Amino acid sequence: MDGEFFLGLDKINALTLKSQKLLVVVEDFDGNNTYELYDKFAIGSEDEQYILHTLGSASGTAGDSLRRQQGMKFTTFDQDNDTYEAKNCAVRFPGPWWYANCHDSHLAGVYNNNKFGVGVNWDTFRGPNYSLKRAEMMIRPRD
Repeated sequence: MDGEFFLGLDKINALTLKSQKLLVVVEDFDGNNTYELYDKFAIGSEDEQYILHTLGSASGTAGDSLRRQQGMKFTTFDQDNDTYEAKNCAVRFPGPWWYANCHDSHLAGVYNNNKFGVGVNWDTFRGPNYSLKRAEMMIRPRD
């Protein structure tokens, strides 16, 4: 595959019914690549609003920017499931995600937009004011 691709939450849920790992790989515009591996990963079903319910131990070089979102339901512009009372995080920071109050990572952000929290962000790597060149989330069965 070349370019943007999203598998879909129903398929991710189906895949994570069995024990999975999550690998997040991010790259900045200087060609620096980094990763974070979560030894367990699963999301809930549509009935559970695709809650990020399993996020195991993290290891890697990117830093753990997904932990804050653990236990959060998936939020979209028309389905406000975050804990930010003032506004829907998917409206404030355009793009769907597992928002809390609001995020430390936002891999569904606006490409190449360096406005605070709006771009494709992984805060522990380049911070909330840097939109990443590339971000991949890959799952595979646990060993």
